[in-house]
Amino acid sequence: MMLPLLLALAGPAHAFCGFYVSGADASLYNNATMTVLMRDGTRTVLSMQNSYQGPPEDFAMVVPVPVVLQKENVKTLPPEIFSRVDSLSAPRLVEYWETDPGDVRIYEEESAEFLDYAGADMPMVRTRTELGVTIEAQFEVAEYDVVILSAKDSGGLDTWLRQEGYNIPKGAEPVLRPYVEAGTKFFVAKVDVEKVTFQNGAAVLSPLRVHYESKEFSLPVRLGLLNSEGEQDLLVHILAKGQRYEVANYENAFIPTNIRVTNGVRDDFGDFYDALFRRTVVDKPKTVVTEYAWDASSCDPCPTPALNPSELATLGTDVMGNQSYGWVLTRLHYRYTSDALGEDLVFQAAPPMVGGRGMPDAKGELREQQPQSASVNNFQGRYVILHPWEGELACKDPQRGMWGGPPDQPWPDPMAAGARLGAEAKASDGKANLPTLVDQDIPWIGVVKAAEAPKPSATPSTLTPAEGPDDIELEDSQCGTAPARGGLLALLLALVAVARQRSQAG
Repeated sequence: MMLPLLLALAGPAHAFCGFYVSGADASLYNNATMTVLMRDGTRTVLSMQNSYQGPPEDFAMVVPVPVVLQKENVKTLPPEIFSRVDSLSAPRLVEYWETDPGDVRIYEEESAEFLDYAGADMPMVRTRTELGVTIEAQFEVAEYDVVILSAKDSGGLDTWLRQEGYNIPKGAEPVLRPYVEAGTKFFVAKVDVEKVTFQNGAAVLSPLRVHYESKEFSLPVRLGLLNSEGEQDLLVHILAKGQRYEVANYENAFIPTNIRVTNGVRDDFGDFYDALFRRTVVDKPKTVVTEYAWDASSCDPCPTPALNPSELATLGTDVMGNQSYGWVLTRLHYRYTSDALGEDLVFQAAPPMVGGRGMPDAKGELREQQPQSASVNNFQGRYVILHPWEGELACKDPQRGMWGGPPDQPWPDPMAAGARLGAEAKASDGKANLPTLVDQDIPWIGVVKAAEAPKPSATPSTLTPAEGPDDIELEDSQCGTAPARGGLLALLLALVAVARQRSQAG
């Protein structure tokens, strides 16, 4: 059993794979976007959740797509599905308490700024044909009026969008150019403001899902820089049949996991994780970090139930032949600024890895702190607070190192602990003192535990492990002699000692 801790943190702010345009002469920023990609063969399903901050006028988004989409390729999704995916793959903070060493218990290990054109001299209006822009398809989906465009010239596309009343961000044309030259189409989804609601100035829009065929598996992100307010966090979740993915055109890294942390992390897990992430990618401006790679139908611990077949269908299996099982969920995290994102993300299949699993051993140590090759994908970012036993040791031979839930309390329902990202993380500006928050060194990213870090009353070095196989269970025992998770060797030694005592007494 594992006990995740719920921490109420602000929602993440992410980058977007297109850019937003508005019909008003005011700044409009891409505040929060989450993407989920499903991939099987050459078919890709791209799901996007978008949040806006800006004036209550018509909005639109422009997303490069490899082919012409028709109405049957586009649908809206319930927003809850993104929360489910995010919670399932988010970094976890868990706690374990050492149980009364005198108790007999059996444990099993589980496994951009916008340019204001008001008052400027406008060029002569040119026709769509003159500008080389073609409307390949046009249809409505919920509150969206969708137009699929192709263009012969990026300047013509830029001009046409402006003539249609869109306040295109400064610098759009050179960013559009490589897409136009590659023959890419453009998915333009304009929003009817009368059909949406606003909360605190942000439009609450239905998430969009599109699917298409393409040999290349990539995510267009360069246009998102035109809406960027500086540092951005991009979270990409990939669902693939039996397969983990990583980026092919940037560096890859794994987040350190199974790290013991101090009680202070409970107060603000977000600040801790932000500091850990920053340290992981320090001096590595083009590194994408894997935070999760696990079978989507299972989890351990489970901060939220694993994805069920209906939810997988919502995310794309309905157009993948309704294959309900064997999907691996990968979470990739990239923090960047405009000078560090020069090209779209291209994904490639990667070998399975494990890490961030298992119970603490009798010494309070956790294995799999770095990824290890395996036959399955079981990797997650997990951070652990340990509470050694502080009560009276009434037994002559207390059995130390048995970990479980809080003493004299039932196991609570598993809950998620999400990490603070993006704009909210900027409030701390990465100032969390990482060495004082960890309860161990993390030498591979240069973190040394601070000498003044709080120490538990019974340090791991004082715990006596019970060695031996993990398949023994006892129904009853004398105080302090019950093995921790199968201490067969300790039990045999105890029996030998008793036999010797009796022999000497005789």
